[in-house]
Formats: sequence, C-alpha cells, structure tokens
Amino acid sequence: MKKLLIIILLTGLFSANLPAMSNEVAIIKTTEGELVLSLWDDVAPKTVENFKQLAKSGFYNGTAFHRIIKGFMIQGGDPLTKDTAQQHRWGTGDPGYKIKAEFNERPHLRGVISMARSQHPDSAGSQFFICLAPCPFLDRQYTGFGQLVKGDEVLEKIGNTPVTSRGGGEASAPTKRVEIKSVEIVPASER
Repeated sequence: MKKLLIIILLTGLFSANLPAMSNEVAIIKTTEGELVLSLWDDVAPKTVENFKQLAKSGFYNGTAFHRIIKGFMIQGGDPLTKDTAQQHRWGTGDPGYKIKAEFNERPHLRGVISMARSQHPDSAGSQFFICLAPCPFLDRQYTGFGQLVKGDEVLEKIGNTPVTSRGGGEASAPTKRVEIKSVEIVPASER
C-alpha cells in the first residue's frame, strides 16, 4: 500500500510539471518553413491572448526575425522590420502599448517562445524570441508562453542564418531576410 501511495504521489508531482496543452496552436509561416507552437494559456493567459490578438489582426505578417544569435535564440515581432528603411530602429518597435509580465516556472528550453522586453519587467508588447537551446538564466525573468511542437528543422535553419555585427558589436543581424509571412491561430486538432 505504501509503494502504491508513493507511486501515485510521484506521478502527480511529475504530471504537475508538464505543460498543459492549449486547445489552439500558433503556426508561424516563414520564408524558411513553418513553426507550430502550443500556447501556455494556463501560466501566461494575458500574454497568450495578446499574441493571439496580434496574430489574428495580421500584425506580424511581413515582419522579420531581425535578431539571431546562434545557439541562443531568434527574435521577431517588431513591426518596424516591415520597412528596410527603418533598419536602424529594428528592435525598438511595438504595438503602441506594453503588457504586464507573467513570469512563471516553465523553463526556457529549446523551442520555448517567450516575450522580448527591455530592462523593465512590464515592457513587452509584440516582440518575442524562440530559444535555440536551454537558457536557464532567462527563467522567471522573461514570460515564456509556448513551446515548439513541430518545425524543429525550420528553427535550426533560421538559427543558423549567417549574421553580421550590429550597433554595439553584437553579431546578431541576419545577412539575409527571414520573413514572417503570417502567424495563424488554429485549433490544435487541425495540426
């Protein structure tokens, strides 16, 4: 009886740490292929809702992954990346508002999508990044809100895009445009 109780308790603890699957997924269609992500509306409901609303409005269509750091992450969601004449300002765009952080206990593993922000915790708006490797130093500091469920080879391809230095010396400016053609929110049962 004791062994059975221990097994039940351990099973409960293990399953409590597993991400809950959303009933919807985000399909990010890029010039390199598709990324399909489950959304964690159980731990970041306002962030997920913001991302879904922006996606449904077409906000992300025609933007680009403007910051790529091999072995770390790919960043997109800046509306200024629609205009190459604004390249000097890429990384500063937003939807005209900020959202409150929803830091949570989900680890930043490969394929986790999280909100990009400035120094202030509540400074995210539309920009997001997808981790290329485990990034435990981001845990409880950035709002993770989903996980890649399909398209790991596309994530790898984007993550290996050649880059050059940008202002400040960071080697993260892609030498070719990796465009986000669209972000669609569809029922998980359709993927």
